[in-house]
Amino acid sequence: MPEQPMVVVRGEAVREVPPEIAQFSVTVSVRDKDRQVTLTRLTERAAEVRTALDDYPDAVERRETSGVRVHPQLKRGGSISAYVGSVSTTVTVTDFAALGEILLRLGRGEDAAISGPWWQLRPGSRAGADVRREAITDALGRAREYADAVGARVDRLVEISDEGTGGGGGRMRAAAYGMESAADLELELDPQPQTVHASVIVRVAITEPSSLT
Repeated sequence: MPEQPMVVVRGEAVREVPPEIAQFSVTVSVRDKDRQVTLTRLTERAAEVRTALDDYPDAVERRETSGVRVHPQLKRGGSISAYVGSVSTTVTVTDFAALGEILLRLGRGEDAAISGPWWQLRPGSRAGADVRREAITDALGRAREYADAVGARVDRLVEISDEGTGGGGGRMRAAAYGMESAADLELELDPQPQTVHASVIVRVAITEPSSLT
């Protein structure tokens, strides 16, 4: 029997969606000639960060210590001039209305530096599934067009393969150092839309063409 005609098409979909989470990093750094003083001050600064974040239980989804470093700072001759310590914490926020206030409060802390926010979708976001469905619909529509062009119709679906998906946007960085006088400031942030892309390859069997012109 002759092999049934096949059509192989590529479907694609792109959508911009609002971010679902925002992440930022806060780092506290201290320096002192005495190692124990450095460790004590570092512990105190890290505790201040934790206390500040504790005040936003509904906005902060998670926080993770992403780096701890304590090391001697050497003079040219090799002797120790001071001890430097730092603790970095990565924070995930879901309430964007509170995000600006959190950043300002942490930025007012002594010896604090902030980077971020980085806008993201959650892993496995529903937005990705919706865009993949749109890509399949696009592919099937093209397959029907090709079949119709030769006087045939789509008979059955043979295969769908995922060419890959992508999502997310660029990073917006901010930094704050020693903002003790910023108590009355209000930081307004504009969440960055995330571009979600999906492409699929669809193989369908078609009926015997009635026209090849």
